[in-house]
Amino acid sequence: MAPRTSKSAPASTNRTPTTAGTAAEHASPYRDHLALDQVVPAEAATPRERFEALARTLRDAIAPNWLKTRALQDSANPKRVYYLSMEFLIGRTLVNNIINMRAESLAQEALAPAPETTWRELIEQEPDAGLGNGGLGRLAACYIDSLATLHIPAMGYGLRYDYGIFRQGIENGQQVEHPDPWLAHSDPWEVVRCGESVSVPIACSFELEHGVLRAVSGGSSRLMGTPYDRPVVGYGGETVNTLRLWKASAPDEFDFREFSGGDFVGAVVDQIVAESVTRVLYPDDSTNAGQALRFVQEYFLVCCSLGDIVARFRKQNKDWQQLPEKVAIQLNDTHPAIAVAELMRLLLDEAHLSWETAWDLTVRTLAYTNHTLLPEALEKWPVRFFERVCPRHLELIYEINRRFLDDVRARYPGDEGRIERMSLVEEGHGRLIRMAHLAIVGSHSVNGVARIHSELLRTRVVSDFAEMYPDRFNNKTNGVTPRRWIQQANPELARLLNATIGDTWLTDLSQLQGLAARADDPKFQEEFRAAKRGAKERFAEWVRTTTGQEVDPTTLFDCQIKRIHEYKRQLLNVLHIVVLYSQLRDNPDLAMPRRTFFFAGKAAPAYRLAKLIIKLINDVARAVDADPRTRDRIRVVFLPNYNVTLAERLIPAADVSEQISTAGYEASGTGNMKFMMNGALTIGTRDGATIEMAEQAGEENLFLFGLTAQQVAESRGWYDPRWHYENEPETRRALDLVFGNHFSPAEPGIYEPIREALLTHGDYFMHLADLTAYAEAHRRIGEVYADPREWTRRAILNVARSGLFSSDRAIAEYAADIWSAEPCLA
Repeated sequence: MAPRTSKSAPASTNRTPTTAGTAAEHASPYRDHLALDQVVPAEAATPRERFEALARTLRDAIAPNWLKTRALQDSANPKRVYYLSMEFLIGRTLVNNIINMRAESLAQEALAPAPETTWRELIEQEPDAGLGNGGLGRLAACYIDSLATLHIPAMGYGLRYDYGIFRQGIENGQQVEHPDPWLAHSDPWEVVRCGESVSVPIACSFELEHGVLRAVSGGSSRLMGTPYDRPVVGYGGETVNTLRLWKASAPDEFDFREFSGGDFVGAVVDQIVAESVTRVLYPDDSTNAGQALRFVQEYFLVCCSLGDIVARFRKQNKDWQQLPEKVAIQLNDTHPAIAVAELMRLLLDEAHLSWETAWDLTVRTLAYTNHTLLPEALEKWPVRFFERVCPRHLELIYEINRRFLDDVRARYPGDEGRIERMSLVEEGHGRLIRMAHLAIVGSHSVNGVARIHSELLRTRVVSDFAEMYPDRFNNKTNGVTPRRWIQQANPELARLLNATIGDTWLTDLSQLQGLAARADDPKFQEEFRAAKRGAKERFAEWVRTTTGQEVDPTTLFDCQIKRIHEYKRQLLNVLHIVVLYSQLRDNPDLAMPRRTFFFAGKAAPAYRLAKLIIKLINDVARAVDADPRTRDRIRVVFLPNYNVTLAERLIPAADVSEQISTAGYEASGTGNMKFMMNGALTIGTRDGATIEMAEQAGEENLFLFGLTAQQVAESRGWYDPRWHYENEPETRRALDLVFGNHFSPAEPGIYEPIREALLTHGDYFMHLADLTAYAEAHRRIGEVYADPREWTRRAILNVARSGLFSSDRAIAEYAADIWSAEPCLA
């Protein structure tokens, strides 16, 4: 059965379903859940109770196809894909499942007993799942959606974090981290599978010493991984795959004898240790304890997942030689790289295969996606972590390395420099295991996530490996799901697309190219502008009600929403705002469109400079708003606690998308794709997927600027940021305002670390080198925005030519080129 489609308006956060009579007029599963689970009549239910009842009703509707999918796949015994990721940034689930199941009538019924309860109030009861942080996790969420939509047998594996990363607050302009208790209420989507728990050995024990947990060598302990399953509904609802999340616990909750003897804390020490493993996403790794916990998290994820995968394989297949024919394991970035050693351990120690056979099966089963060119993200773990936690895996890594380096020596005799560069073990002060090297050596496929990223990975970052294994390296440009990022996030645009070209774009985004013929049509342009206007007005109202800030929806909305990092260059953005601020103070009548600059994103708790950039953004915002010469011309708004739901609100409203990373540092960027397919124009460097976006839409329909990746690389060694300070008056004036305490009169000198990064330590990410070109690109934006017809034409062409960036296309390429996986349908 093909996925069902409909030209009716989709359910969304911005649409209130109409009611069709009251629930009192007929019995319903929804009313049953209110009565039996919540023990309340529908008329008296709170919004949270109504949300849970609706979610459970929808899960009831999903369950038959969830069971049918499992039974069909068990019967057919196809090749299955297993996607291992430390993050799955799935956002909210209710509306997404309603859309994919085409179950709008359930939402209509939920509102019927109390029409005054708005649809938005109901769905606001669901928190964003605290299972990810940024693009890596959101990509994983899009990919499992597409796997189910394309009917590919697949499971996602991750960790069930109690608190996610953190809830971001802003106090005096500074980021403050708070716990994110997303599981404060029961999660109606998950199903706990206690009978499928996995035991994970740890080669040390733990004790409390003066209130501090300490690992003790010579002992041993175990973690239990309990799976929590969530349905992943493909569009049309026919295929329902599974996202399996592991929660850590101790085999016994407490030592009864110790407790009875009065050692109340010591009796639960194992449980304290175990629960810490899945307490938070990405513990602060600026400390040794935080690094060790991160290592244990990755080890725990891999052991639980591979144990489960192998058990599933053995349930239907007795011949180990079939493993690569039935199992494809994709490592989403370097975090799960220890899977190479764990799969070898299972094949050697439990299946008792020979080394040669085990290694052949391992390499043909595993594939590795690299998501970064930054050295700090190509993880290296101290040998002592392996010795303390999993010494058998260290033995296997040493043996893998010995055999691998023998191959390198045989191919490149006498090249000891190459041996040192390629070794899985980095010698020096404290030996380190190079996890990216392990993933490359132990996988049959290594892919980057945009064409330029894949090329730089192959030619610069791991060029020795690409030379030795040229057939392993390939590119798979990222994509995002249009079901979430157009239909759900932007219902007015979705309705316009349906009315104009039909609704087949939902599962074939290339159909958007049919819009190109309408780009100059005045009627279609007006309808397109009306959809954008509606999104901007809704977002402005949301900002007012949630933050108290007034933003004018008639201004140009300029948006940079992403993790705060020097290479992503939020600092470049705010320095340009300071340039505009300075110009407007001198000339309040300066010809330029009225702009609202939106920032959102979290900085890692230990990343002091990134947190200082957030402080600068907020200080500049206050100064701009306080000055009568600038407050009506520009606004700066930092939106705290960036998450999927915030992105769903802001992206449809954006006029300009900021993709301004230092060229050669952004692997892909998927936010840029979401903005593009929602009609925002990109200002960006030639980096990541922006290059491919420009090829699709035409460079004339983006605003590109700045150094190329090659120019950035060639400037190392001679680039002097002070030249720009001394020779570019606008640059000098902006920096003098920042470092002269204009924006921080009560905190003089607070921005000294930024001054040092830019002017003393060489401006590694080339902010000043690109500032003048960036300002010129913004000037061009102002000129085009002054012509609504021309701006709208370019926006329509961006939407029309965004089809390449569907996650359905990306997953189809993975399935054909890497996994050799095919759809499984009745």
